[in-house]
Amino acid sequence: MAVEEPKFQVSVREDAFEVRDYPALVAAEVQVGGSREEASNAGFRLLAAYIFGGNTRRESIAMTAPVVQAPVSQNVPMTAPVIQSGEAGAWTVRFIMPEGSTLQSLPTPNDPKVRLLELAPQRFAVVRFSGLAGAKDVERHTQELRAFMTRRDLNASGSPSLARYNPPWTLWFMRRNEVMIPLAT
Repeated sequence: MAVEEPKFQVSVREDAFEVRDYPALVAAEVQVGGSREEASNAGFRLLAAYIFGGNTRRESIAMTAPVVQAPVSQNVPMTAPVIQSGEAGAWTVRFIMPEGSTLQSLPTPNDPKVRLLELAPQRFAVVRFSGLAGAKDVERHTQELRAFMTRRDLNASGSPSLARYNPPWTLWFMRRNEVMIPLAT
């Protein structure tokens, strides 16, 4: 099942590591509590309800990837996967809206927990990996990404986020995940 992913330019590629430049994007996000997995599931359900018609126009919006998750205490700068981040049980989960979406063109969410926002252009250091993205895997890949950044003299401008690209029925060894760290320009 092919889904849209945000466009980006790669300026550095080294094995599973990249430095990417993303343009301005529009996202829908929610803040949820619980463990990383609980928050991922709850956030995904809230955001999926919005794009599958849970909005003032009862309009469907195309699904995109990734889903991005990050701790609430940090900015969630990602654009394309489902992105998840979290600290102390509070997480932000984000969907990037399809290309060409604007705050004015998108329908208003029915659920007040869903927030629409514009994301400024951003540069990220990224590491790709496959698997289920358990806490130990995410931590290991985050440390590897930080080592890549040190080798390349890249400075973080925020905390890491987890980007997941596949639906839950995807076999574990075929799943695509990324840890993304925003960079100072």
